Amino acid sequence: MQPTNIQDPEYFHKVVDCQYACPAHTPVPEYIRLIAAGRYSEAYMVNWESNVFPGVLGRTCDRPCEPACRRGRVEEKPVAICRLKRVAADNKADVLEYMPQGPFPPNGKRIALIGAGPASLTVARDLAPLGYQIDLYDELSKGGGMMRSQIPAFRLPEEVLDEEVGFVLRLGIHTHFNHYVGSLRELLAKNYDAVFVGTGAPKGRDLDIPGRAEAAKNIHIGIEWLANVAFEHTSSVGRRVLVLGGGNTAMDCCRTARRLGGEQVKVVVRSPFEEMKASPWEIEDAQREDIPIYNNHVPKEFVVENGKLVGMHFEKVAPVYDANGKRRLEPTGEPLVFFEADDVLVAIGQENSFPWIERDLGMEFDKWGMPVLDPQTFQSSIPNVFFGGDAAFGPKNVITAVAHGHQAAVSIDLFCQDLDLKTDRLPPTTNLVAQKMGIHEWSYDSPISDDKRFAVPHAANEVALKSRTLEVELGFSPETGFHEAQRCLNCDVQTVFTRSLCIECDACVDICPTSCITFTVNGEEADLRSRLNAPANLLSQDLYVSDDLPTGRVMIKDENVCLHCGLCAERCPTAAWDMKKYLYQVTKAGHACYHELV
Repeated sequence: MQPTNIQDPEYFHKVVDCQYACPAHTPVPEYIRLIAAGRYSEAYMVNWESNVFPGVLGRTCDRPCEPACRRGRVEEKPVAICRLKRVAADNKADVLEYMPQGPFPPNGKRIALIGAGPASLTVARDLAPLGYQIDLYDELSKGGGMMRSQIPAFRLPEEVLDEEVGFVLRLGIHTHFNHYVGSLRELLAKNYDAVFVGTGAPKGRDLDIPGRAEAAKNIHIGIEWLANVAFEHTSSVGRRVLVLGGGNTAMDCCRTARRLGGEQVKVVVRSPFEEMKASPWEIEDAQREDIPIYNNHVPKEFVVENGKLVGMHFEKVAPVYDANGKRRLEPTGEPLVFFEADDVLVAIGQENSFPWIERDLGMEFDKWGMPVLDPQTFQSSIPNVFFGGDAAFGPKNVITAVAHGHQAAVSIDLFCQDLDLKTDRLPPTTNLVAQKMGIHEWSYDSPISDDKRFAVPHAANEVALKSRTLEVELGFSPETGFHEAQRCLNCDVQTVFTRSLCIECDACVDICPTSCITFTVNGEEADLRSRLNAPANLLSQDLYVSDDLPTGRVMIKDENVCLHCGLCAERCPTAAWDMKKYLYQVTKAGHACYHELV
């Protein structure tokens, strides 16, 4: 194998598994250390710079960081990264002084944002301090988009959302709420320098089976029903409720129905339980509230008697997999299953809908009705129109929308400066900072905590189910947050090897608690992985390979299970190993993107 190029900014980024997995690449270990030190405001601002909505995401994030967490590979459960973010948000002081302070000198450019969801708000946050006039349009009466209309208040309190949306709007954003944009042509005629579309995926999928028209009064599209509840247009539901679908929207629907009077609420899913799209913790929360989930049931008919919905028929199926692992559902031959229902909530997916974009403007759409975009710049075939969030590539989540917003803001900024959206786009900033304070002392807390993952307390069902606004998850206390933060392995504190200092004494090999270091003869990667002290089986994580040593051997370190404990560096008699904190920050919109180029 060739020696590892640790000058490549993406090499050590990939080692920080949680940050690498985060769409916005939030520096997770950095803010977790600040939480452990009780520096909540600083931890909040590290998050705010990256993900814009720490309080919201600390409650509702889909947590792509946690399955990637190294702690989950050396122990049963990962660090509770998401809930630690909430610790910072719940315990911060007044952080306004750390945020950009307007008014900002205008640069003469005007930007229109369509939709006030997380993607648009991120674009606004990034561009407003640069002097852009931002006009934000949304058909709702408040900002937040799907964060307000689709996430129930018992998961995301309104005051938390209002505060974090307010942090953006206070930057001088010109808001046009209760304003539905019905024509892109009309908006373009206002001579904006750029337009950003962040309208989400506002259309819920329907179910066209017998009885649908006859029972229409009692059949509701999930995301529309949640929005009606959020804006208090709907305040009750039938006693017997069926929720169709296995995603997070279905979980929100069934839990909301319980709070609006549903006594017998059932979730019915086509797929097997283990293939449900909902996050495991969302499923657990629904089950904690005594909501049963019936899997492998395909809806066949809405049953209507005397003009009134009384229930549904379902066909029982079993999953069958072909040689390529592709699944199909085959009927079991059993009689149809009947479930009683007064109301049915359909939460089987979401679609994009752009009826307000005229098809003669020159914008190219694909066969699914989605705009054709450059995946790096988010630019459409109309050069000054950009997309982001669910409106760009289909339904995802809040943190992905934020990531899109950051990159679209960079593109809009470059576009407005007449610069190339790709070649003038700067890479992320990185650094490596030594952590040595003494021969055996580090400026980070290197010992490995033996604590297991701490459980987040919940309000009791008898209290929580009486209110749709009472927050169910109570969050970690500062003390529990400290102990959970101590479980972090500091994966951003990298083990950096200096070949010229190594005397090949193998002391690092002897002391390594996970046997991740090996000195051996070089070879092809597959061969090397099988010859290490502990075979390196996770192919997605790289091997750290040194140049040839005097004996002809090379140092190989499996980055997969390294605990970043620093024992190798403490034990090394020549300081060939060192611990260096690696900070990776995604470039944001601003003069840093183009100042040196003009």
